Amino acid sequence: MTENNRYFGKLIAATFFASLILLAGCGGGGGTAATTPGNGTISGTAIKGPVSGAAITAFGMNSDGTKGGQIGTAATDAQGNFSMDAGNHAGPFMLHMTGGSFTDEATGNVMTMGSGDMMTALVPSMTAGENVTDIQITPLTSMAQQMAQNMSGGMTVANITQANSAMGQYFGVNDILHIQPMNPLANGAGTAATQDQRDYGMSIAAMSQYAHMVGMPNTSGMVTAMMNDASDGHMNGMMGGSQITMGGGMMGGTMMQSNAGTSGLADAMQAFMQSGQNHSGLTVQDMQTLMDRLRSSNGTIQ
Repeated sequence: MTENNRYFGKLIAATFFASLILLAGCGGGGGTAATTPGNGTISGTAIKGPVSGAAITAFGMNSDGTKGGQIGTAATDAQGNFSMDAGNHAGPFMLHMTGGSFTDEATGNVMTMGSGDMMTALVPSMTAGENVTDIQITPLTSMAQQMAQNMSGGMTVANITQANSAMGQYFGVNDILHIQPMNPLANGAGTAATQDQRDYGMSIAAMSQYAHMVGMPNTSGMVTAMMNDASDGHMNGMMGGSQITMGGGMMGGTMMQSNAGTSGLADAMQAFMQSGQNHSGLTVQDMQTLMDRLRSSNGTIQ
């Protein structure tokens, strides 16, 4: 190689490496290239008994604690599972479920969600590009959502966290967003279930049983009634200063009893436990602690 060739080779190499350094510095002051987070996802399960064919919509939260813009949509499969693209959303969000069908615990009948009924869940945070998994949408998360919405400041991160925690404490469930409820219609489901899963599943079954005992034709209406009852943070059959109407079919004018969410729910749980619909393998004794708590409660969710 001649001296001139060696010179030009070194010049080309130096120019190449200088270009690389210049490109790396274009990220803006910090010395590293800017990156765009990938799309996040939100997935989980809708449980009123597993809800098949339901429509799930995710919404962000506005700074004033109200529901914001739509993030994504999904439909549940036969087991109630769903998954959706969440784009680059960051912050709290709300899941809203309508439609679909489920097997009612108290009767074993397949029912469709009433046109005016829904279930919801509030998640206090996610980061852009995060895959948020195992979120449960249930009557309990729905009650917590309604409670947070009516707290001072609305559905803020602090209120979402407080309402979810308080609702879990009321029903003996450590984490209502992520613990999957036991399905009491599945043979032997209680054997391997944790106490949290047992309390969760039997609380939902008790709501169906209570609705059946008072003659409601569609137990999804009981979820709406319980959401309304929980809205002011006190289970007493009242929504603020107004007594709650338990609707649907011939139940249009029936008023919710003041003990529906306390001793009434405990009595319904015991009735379900002793019925032929309870395939979990659990006995009344297995649920005694929760039933005693509900019977002695003054209805305050805290």
